Amino acid sequence: MLTFLIILAVALWLCSLWCLYGRQLIAPALSYCALLVLSFAKTSAGFRLLPLNATILTVWLAISLVVMIAVILQSEPMRRQTRGMTWIIAGAITGMIVGLVPISSTFALSTLYTTMICGTLAGTALGFLVYTTTRSGEGVKPGSGHFFQYLLAKGFPTAITVMMLGVALVLLLAMNNVNAL
Repeated sequence: MLTFLIILAVALWLCSLWCLYGRQLIAPALSYCALLVLSFAKTSAGFRLLPLNATILTVWLAISLVVMIAVILQSEPMRRQTRGMTWIIAGAITGMIVGLVPISSTFALSTLYTTMICGTLAGTALGFLVYTTTRSGEGVKPGSGHFFQYLLAKGFPTAITVMMLGVALVLLLAMNNVNAL
């Protein structure tokens, strides 16, 4: 059962990343479902695989709902736009991975969450900024009047979706660091 739940969570996260291209409304929901699935995963000794408690799940549910409502409130043409999403997603994932680097130097879980979240936000913004230097990104480059609108419309759901994956990775890496002592 543990293997099935892990595979299901990974599949849900892959689907959520794929949905960021055209169905941004359901991407945060799929990412949250992956976290929820992992909260049910237990080892053969009966212990939880990850310490995903009700507080973590409730906070990320609320954040997911806010993001989904924000996507619904966008105009239809903005929701259908997929320009630069490869850059934004790649930046968010890269930023999340860079934000996980301090895992080897600290055991403070709040520090690990903070660096992962800051890394994801910075990676999302930098990925979009790099996209604006390309030929197809000239319409949303800084100073065009659409920079922040497009960054928030596409970057906010992307960052939240990737951050939920980062939460699971922070907990997994933190547990492995504690077990290594």
